[in-house]
Amino acid sequence: MSSDCLNCTAPVTQNFCPNCGQKSSTHRYSIKHFLAHDFVHGIWHVDKGILFTLKALFTRPGHSVREFIQGKRVPYFSFVTLILLILTVSSLIAPYTHFNMSDLMPKGGKAVMSSTEKFISEHPKLILIITIPIYSLLSFLGFRKAKLNYSEHLVLNSNRVIVELIMGLLISVVTIFYTDTKVIVFFTYGMGLFLGFFYSIWFYYQFFSAFNYSKTALILRSILVPVSYNLLTFIIGIVLAIISKH
Repeated sequence: MSSDCLNCTAPVTQNFCPNCGQKSSTHRYSIKHFLAHDFVHGIWHVDKGILFTLKALFTRPGHSVREFIQGKRVPYFSFVTLILLILTVSSLIAPYTHFNMSDLMPKGGKAVMSSTEKFISEHPKLILIITIPIYSLLSFLGFRKAKLNYSEHLVLNSNRVIVELIMGLLISVVTIFYTDTKVIVFFTYGMGLFLGFFYSIWFYYQFFSAFNYSKTALILRSILVPVSYNLLTFIIGIVLAIISKH
């Protein structure tokens, strides 16, 4: 063990440098050490962080995200990195899917849906960026008593979006193997919309349960946020449809 950190040269008396956090013990790289330690160790810790985060988002979403925002962050995987990973996987499998949202639309509405789909496919990051701030504004207004700042609501809703992205990814995987419209409709509307809507309510209910809201107020506000968002997107959709016809 070196008495000085090999990274920042600060004095080291324990297993980790108190200045930069690097381990005090280092090793020369070899094939054996790389395969037996670094490769396996690196994969294990990344998987452990991802699996821990995903498990928390599916079993105790609001509580886990509240803990993260309040400072308990070591066990959790970066939500930004996780979003990017899911989007990357989605883009990789997109060429193999056999389904577009326009396939569920009546012929009269396909033209409008196709133009919307084209915009979404060409600007996925823009859609994601727009969705999170809008949801964050709605939750900020709906839960003002919690006294969280807008940035914390951005973190809150970024984590909520992860599960919606996973649901969308699962739907895309299903469309690779199944072309039956009835099956696709079930997964799209059943899992993607129905479960996604109720997940949002459960998510907000758990998260804000520690902020002294009455049970009734908590339920109503948790419902109001996704309802307000869906109403807003419905209005925007009507406006876009009218514009496209002219």
